[in-house]
Amino acid sequence: MPTRRSSDQNRISARPCPPLNDVRKHYKLNRRVGQVWEPVETLESMESEADVKKIGIIICGRYKTCGGGKCLRALRERAGAFARYPKDEPVELVGFSYCGDCPGGNVEYVPEEMKKNGAEVIHLATGLVVGYPPCPNIRRFKEFIETKYGIPVVVGTHPIPLKYREVQEKLSFWNDMKMEELAGELMTEDRSVQEAYN
Repeated sequence: MPTRRSSDQNRISARPCPPLNDVRKHYKLNRRVGQVWEPVETLESMESEADVKKIGIIICGRYKTCGGGKCLRALRERAGAFARYPKDEPVELVGFSYCGDCPGGNVEYVPEEMKKNGAEVIHLATGLVVGYPPCPNIRRFKEFIETKYGIPVVVGTHPIPLKYREVQEKLSFWNDMKMEELAGELMTEDRSVQEAYN
């Protein structure tokens, strides 16, 4: 018959967890060293939450099942419309949704949810720009969000894939919609980068 261990033998030797307020003021979680609390020399040396740029992304309803792969890759690589954020500046995605299909019913309330989550900028995804035809409501979405919620809106996320760009350059409605005026930084992306996003 196995012998029963005393409660002292069952205890694991560990440092006591500091009070939560002390943790916030004096410690940081270092994920690279197995979830170990490490002391920080000063509060100023901690990365402040205010230093993190918080963004939301609204995609086109045509692509509502999109997993966001190109957008997230571009965010990580700081390509396309995300080139505006320095690579050493932390960026946090605080919301990802679709417009709600034409004419864009989700645009009425999704930005509010993103703002509650701390969004400082909302990106209208590149899919709204490159679809055939491009979304006729992009300008309305941008104006509405900026006016109602006071959040700047950037048109674009990932670089325009070259296969789309080459067709759009030949289409009259592309020029009629003045897409270069609306999403100019996507148009100036290096063609080799655009090709990498095909």
